[in-house]
Amino acid sequence: METDPKTEAELEGYEAAFRRDGLPMLIEDYSPAYDIFTRAVPLLGFVLLLELLGPVSSDFSVALNIVAVSMAVGLMVLALGLVNRHGGRPFFSRPRRIGKVELIAFVLVPAALPGLISDHWGIAALTALFNLLLLALILGVVGFGLISILRWAIGRLLSELSRSFGLLVKAVPLLMIFSLILFLAPELWEVFAQLEGASLAILVGLFVALGTAFLIARLPREVESLERDAGSGGPPLETRQRFNVGLVLFISQSLQVLLVALAVAGFFIVFGMLTINSELIEGWITGTPDVLFGFPLGGREAELTVELLRVATAIASFTGLYFAISMMTDDLYRREFLDRITDEMKETFARRSEYLALRDRSN
Repeated sequence: METDPKTEAELEGYEAAFRRDGLPMLIEDYSPAYDIFTRAVPLLGFVLLLELLGPVSSDFSVALNIVAVSMAVGLMVLALGLVNRHGGRPFFSRPRRIGKVELIAFVLVPAALPGLISDHWGIAALTALFNLLLLALILGVVGFGLISILRWAIGRLLSELSRSFGLLVKAVPLLMIFSLILFLAPELWEVFAQLEGASLAILVGLFVALGTAFLIARLPREVESLERDAGSGGPPLETRQRFNVGLVLFISQSLQVLLVALAVAGFFIVFGMLTINSELIEGWITGTPDVLFGFPLGGREAELTVELLRVATAIASFTGLYFAISMMTDDLYRREFLDRITDEMKETFARRSEYLALRDRSN
């Protein structure tokens, strides 16, 4: 039975709205083979063309490099042709679906070329890793609508900036007072001010990983609660759809944590420039501070030092971790946050019910 053009247009409108809201998985029959990676065929083809240069080696002469690239082209065409034949397509054809076999070939075939032709297995491993990460990025951006989710979450965050800071005031007042006292303690500067880039990055990464774990631990219950309160009587969500809704919640919460951490870092940088000079820092760290710039302010020199940036970053990352834990444990915050998300999701779930009903009538 053919779908009426008007109905088809309405269905496409609903599906476009789901993508715009960062919830493409609400589209029925949404398939990675047909709807995600197939849309990225031009990009994947361009990457394959670039990776034909993988066997090129500085140890080869120009003639040998031409031979190496020619061999790479031949092997690539042969491999793609065999994949097409495996999928029941003509040897020379563009695939209409990108399934598991095609994805495995995309990762392994171009990666094998530098190793087989030029014996550069290190480049082969990096090529395979790059292709795998590229597929993961495509899955996230196209499949789960990461860009749409970020656009939606950032717009929502900016539109309610004052309310977000209100939640911050409720969640971390005691921590801010405690952090302010710590900030003026010489022991804190002795520990954090001497951290080099890699050590500081590892410390911040540890706090980020812990905060992420706390947020993820709560997501299944929050998605279940959201589906129950805003489901609009529609059918239960599938696993992939719950994951997509959870991703929206996770990114929205993560952006709020990031906003809090940046605000705290900015506060301590400004506070430190106003109250702590390089002479005081030198006494705390028993070394000469690295002054980036300074300017006269109120009869004294306000200075921005590398040590101040390190200490502010450490305190901000810890505050972000504390705020992430508050999201999971503080009932007031969770209620306010989830109530707003639920209100905004109700419209999306109502559209889903209308969309499914329209699909049923058109079939």
